[in-house]
Amino acid sequence: MTDGPGIDRRRWLQSALATVGGLALSACDRISQSDRVNSTLDYAEGWTKDVQRLLLGRNALAPEYSVSEISATFRANGTTNPDTEEYNRLAQANFADWRLVVGGLVEKPLELSLEELRRVAFRTQITRHDCVEGWSCIAKWRGARLSTVLQQAKLKPGARYVAFYCADTLELTLDGSGQYYETIDLIDAMHPQTLLAYDMNDRPLTVRHGAPLRLRVERQLGYKMAKYVMRIEAIESFRDIARGKGGYWEDRGYEWYAGI
Repeated sequence: MTDGPGIDRRRWLQSALATVGGLALSACDRISQSDRVNSTLDYAEGWTKDVQRLLLGRNALAPEYSVSEISATFRANGTTNPDTEEYNRLAQANFADWRLVVGGLVEKPLELSLEELRRVAFRTQITRHDCVEGWSCIAKWRGARLSTVLQQAKLKPGARYVAFYCADTLELTLDGSGQYYETIDLIDAMHPQTLLAYDMNDRPLTVRHGAPLRLRVERQLGYKMAKYVMRIEAIESFRDIARGKGGYWEDRGYEWYAGI
């Protein structure tokens, strides 16, 4: 496939903002303890987001690839098995009893089984996963459009973000729970490529890759792609969740907006 002008702009933007991204993703412990540095990074991060959306547009698509370009092996990022009593019970039953809970600032709370999610308007796309650690893989994803799920739940006027709560729990410092969570704003939530993915490369997700459901928000780095999604909430702000930075890794010094 031939790269078009949109991809050239994306590459230029990624290169131009590399210094900002590198600053936010290095020395996480030191950064997270410095209010002055955090204030500077918050400003730079907002600038990064605004510039990217100005140059690429709110609905610009991430590059998509051909079947022949799918990676032979897709490296698993982050947790590879939540290994909790509840999760193991669900996995042993092939997630037949699993339900995605959709709540928060919505008029119509939902509880959706995997079978019901498969009946929601879906999209299939072959995209590249770019990890903050420096590696990339290409895979084919199929999943329910997040926008459709949110439309079914009927967002209330105060909703500004969507929070994803996951089954995996990491180290217990900082917020006292260690539960993995992530947030995105409504622009990314309503983007046509933002999926609640249940299939990878034409097969149901494995535990290693986030079964039964993972987020795909293709215009951001891999740590935004929350795995093992159990619950979604529409929220006005993420300031009162954990340390208030908008995600598990963001609470530990990473950027909230990880655009590429």
